Amino acid sequence: MLSQPASKYRPFAPIRLTDRTWPDAVLTRAPTWLSTDLRDGNQALVEPMDAERKLRMYEMLLRIGFKEIEVGFPAASQIEYDFLRKLIDEKRIPDDVTIQVMTPAREELIERTIESLRGAPRAIVHVYNAVAPAWREVVFGMTVPQVMELVERSISQVRRLADAHPETEWTLQYSPETFSLAELEVSAQACETAIAAWGEGRSIILNLPTTVENATPNIFADQIEWMARRFVGRPGVVLSVHPHNDRGTGTASAELALMAGAQRVEGCLFGNGERTGNLDVVNVALNLYTQGVSPGLDFSDIDAVRAEVEYCNQLPVPPRHPYAGDLVYTSFSGSHQDAIKKAFAARREDDVWNIPYLPIDPKDLGRSYEAVIRVNSQSGKGGISYLLEHEYGLELPRRLQIEFSQIVQREMDVEGKELTAQDIHSIFERTYRPSENPVQDMVIQTKGDDVQVTATWQGQAISGAGNGPVDALAQAFCQATGHRVRVLDYREHAISSGANAQAVAYVELRVDDDRTLFGVAMHHDITSAALAALANGVTRAALAPAAQYEAATA
Repeated sequence: MLSQPASKYRPFAPIRLTDRTWPDAVLTRAPTWLSTDLRDGNQALVEPMDAERKLRMYEMLLRIGFKEIEVGFPAASQIEYDFLRKLIDEKRIPDDVTIQVMTPAREELIERTIESLRGAPRAIVHVYNAVAPAWREVVFGMTVPQVMELVERSISQVRRLADAHPETEWTLQYSPETFSLAELEVSAQACETAIAAWGEGRSIILNLPTTVENATPNIFADQIEWMARRFVGRPGVVLSVHPHNDRGTGTASAELALMAGAQRVEGCLFGNGERTGNLDVVNVALNLYTQGVSPGLDFSDIDAVRAEVEYCNQLPVPPRHPYAGDLVYTSFSGSHQDAIKKAFAARREDDVWNIPYLPIDPKDLGRSYEAVIRVNSQSGKGGISYLLEHEYGLELPRRLQIEFSQIVQREMDVEGKELTAQDIHSIFERTYRPSENPVQDMVIQTKGDDVQVTATWQGQAISGAGNGPVDALAQAFCQATGHRVRVLDYREHAISSGANAQAVAYVELRVDDDRTLFGVAMHHDITSAALAALANGVTRAALAPAAQYEAATA
């Protein structure tokens, strides 16, 4: 890399639009969407889609709800031509959907393109030519007047051929390719030339691409507002944008362009396309959704959409891809997990969505909450307790969360890998043995104000008296072990309902004033669960090294 890149690269000159209005605009409705997955996306694949994959992609785009679909470049190859004919001849185009095809401003290709559309109920013919200086001067060796002559000649040809087929409802789309790199006056002149050649008042889409992203998104927004002031509101004219992602700001360019007056957006699912890709339609659509604006596209089963796109494109969607990646709703960080857990606990069904670290409810996109929190060495008590609660119904008290997270962390330090909810539950079962009761033959009797308990524990008879069954059993353990055992806290809750309902009890113990630990147990009877939890806690204290049970702190 150059130490002085300014010797080789120049910043794009800002647009002198001092009275710009787009920074204060608020998006309140979705644009018209055009999927170009079957054209721009397809031409960017190492192995372009065959007919079977193209048809699968097309049918998925219909299910999602696209009303305009660029289905190909029929003059480019026989495969493209045949696919278009299949859609038309087999009447696979719904009444509310318009197909679009693309052709450069070349006479023989325009003729082939119009021929490919015969019998189509509606069609958008997309004609383009480059207008930026590097292209018109270096690549094509043309002057600005020659560029305008080319536009007039090509669009007039499209009109003449289209008018010969009045059975089709025709719309012209004209793209001054390389718009983002061109002088605005030249782009505007090209668009005016196209409108005049097509016919004032006839349906025309002026599509303004960032063929190659060359500046910050605010400059593109200025370019669009400049053009919108000239063309938006004219009869038959729709202003469209086609952002690419060379600078990684395709989504921002599209959103700011909509704020600046664009009415239509072209892009691909998950941003497929040449070089770094086209605008990601999923991203922009769901960004609108999270702002309370219906995008008009159905991504309620985002995983199915992603799987189909991966099959058709033979390209993976990265795990961190916005909204659709495997890990985008997953928190490993302990502080993130704790915030998510608390927010879910406080949320009511009809509340406005306001969950930390989750800009959208995964369930709206067909995702479960199972992967929202996953546990690795960066995780904490919040994530661990969240998984136990959501997967197994165990609502651990806060200090038990602290104790158990330390146990899990030690195991992760040894294993060095992510732990699933099942892994964590297995550690919980192994540590606390909640389904076991180490006390047998228990007899509970009430004598006056006292409750007396007798039982067998570790092969020896024990007995004690207290102000209730739990206190009496604690006194029995004191006498049997010679250690002071106190119950600091007791919690319980149901983990199922009906005839098979079970209660889980959590008992926090202090042993000899220097160790604090928990016992856990499950039973159909809540008193039995509490007593078994106490017994399990005392058994853990007797059988495990004291260092494992350091006092928990809030």
